[in-house]
Amino acid sequence: MAVSIKSEKLVYEVNEKERDGVSGASTDDTSSQASDDNRTLWENAKKYRKIVYVTFSLTSAILLYGYDNVIVATVAGMPEFQRDFGYKVKGKWILPATWLAVWLAASPLGAMLGAMLGGWVQDRIGRRLSLASSSFLSAIGVAVMFVSYIPTSPTSRRALFLVGKLLQGIAIGTNITAAQTYLSEILPPVLRASGMAFFPVFTCLGQLTGALVIYGSLDKKRGYVTAFGSQWPFSFLPIIVAFLIPESPAWYIRKGRHDQAFAAQARLEPLATDTKATIEKLTADIKHEEETAATTSLAQCFNKQNLRRTLIVLWVQSFQAIWGLPLLSKASYFLQVVGMSADKSIIFLIMGIVLGLLGNGVGIWMVARIGRRKLVLSTLSVAAGLWLSMGIANCFTAKAVVWFSAAAMMATVTICGLGVWPAGYAIASETSSLRLRARTQGLGWTVNAFSMAVSGIVLPYMYNPDAGNLRGKVAFVFAATCLVGVGVSWAVVPEMKGRSVAEVDRMFELGVAARGFEGWRGVVDGEVVVVESGSERDGVLGGGEEKL
Repeated sequence: MAVSIKSEKLVYEVNEKERDGVSGASTDDTSSQASDDNRTLWENAKKYRKIVYVTFSLTSAILLYGYDNVIVATVAGMPEFQRDFGYKVKGKWILPATWLAVWLAASPLGAMLGAMLGGWVQDRIGRRLSLASSSFLSAIGVAVMFVSYIPTSPTSRRALFLVGKLLQGIAIGTNITAAQTYLSEILPPVLRASGMAFFPVFTCLGQLTGALVIYGSLDKKRGYVTAFGSQWPFSFLPIIVAFLIPESPAWYIRKGRHDQAFAAQARLEPLATDTKATIEKLTADIKHEEETAATTSLAQCFNKQNLRRTLIVLWVQSFQAIWGLPLLSKASYFLQVVGMSADKSIIFLIMGIVLGLLGNGVGIWMVARIGRRKLVLSTLSVAAGLWLSMGIANCFTAKAVVWFSAAAMMATVTICGLGVWPAGYAIASETSSLRLRARTQGLGWTVNAFSMAVSGIVLPYMYNPDAGNLRGKVAFVFAATCLVGVGVSWAVVPEMKGRSVAEVDRMFELGVAARGFEGWRGVVDGEVVVVESGSERDGVLGGGEEKL
């Protein structure tokens, strides 16, 4: 069918029967979406209160992820843990460097494996069972860590703790992938960005909980065991949640279980909603995707049709490593390296977590109101300036440099919490096709874990006095990565604020440039008119007449 492209508008003549004769459902969906766009975030949250309740219930999985992120690095500083798992050097207990490196790498490496397996497991047994089974595995991992102090041999203790960390990492990788896939499939377009912004918010809350628990257990005998045990509630809560929430309607439809899909959707939607129309529209979207490819293998994520979408997901999942989270999460130790006392550095660590939590709390509103692309570009630019100023300051030896470094790091985590941090989760959740969403999310979290693991291993060799000795000058590295992030994101990250699945699919099919997504307007079924203020190339790559 023909697509006419004009300088001031694009007119797409689309067959109204294109999506299996559900143009009526599409019209209802479009009018409902337009109505949602005219409401405030709070009004939409009240309208879709059932989905909001489900979203909040799944934050238990995110809390576990955040807690695990902080547990090893912080526990390693506890005197009791050093005594049970370390050895004495010149009268002081220290942890073997090799074992410490392995422990720090175990969780992200396990998460990589869990994320890869998670995509396959979700497609086989569903989102709910995947969430429940991975949470049960997490509880086993916590139990292994909880008893790791029992063996008499230090080597046996270290090895047992490593096994627990690996199991926990695998569980978290599968768990967090299942939660993100599920939410991306049930959240309406108007709440999708805000819902996905819960990930960094509750990650920070989990980190804060872990830091406070460990801080309160510093002087207790085997206080680290208490810290390990405190993860159990976060492991068991997702199991309870999995049996209370409905399965993803999209997963039921792909399995041909349409009656169950209808029942699940009815449990999620407001009472006055036409659930039949919603299911028809969702079925049409999935059928349209399946018509172009019959399988859902990982290889399909990298074929010509899906490669661009997959690469965008992989790119935004590396945002955290790009803007400096691996260094910020080790603020306590790093600030000691640049000259701050231990007690003050711990206070700044907790302060950074709180500021990140507050920033992401505001970011929930900003990603829904302002959009993803603008926030990514603007906050990465500001972060680059902050890192650059910190690097320049550390070229001098004044006492104030230490405090300026701490302030710059606190400002960076706040600014990124307002934009690029929550926006990355939103973009990752809405870019992939429904058919390949579980597999793509698994790939994305694999890249996330890999980038964080590599950064965590490499950074100490850059700033430690006995290695690269960059100290605070390591900030120059993140100034550079943030600037690269701005350039690449401007070229590849599209704006999908408020877009339906069908609209996103259509824009990727047409090859709409990243900077042209925001200006693309219209209904997918029927005649689509797009008014553009810029050139043709801002809307559709290639220009001229195209065939759909």
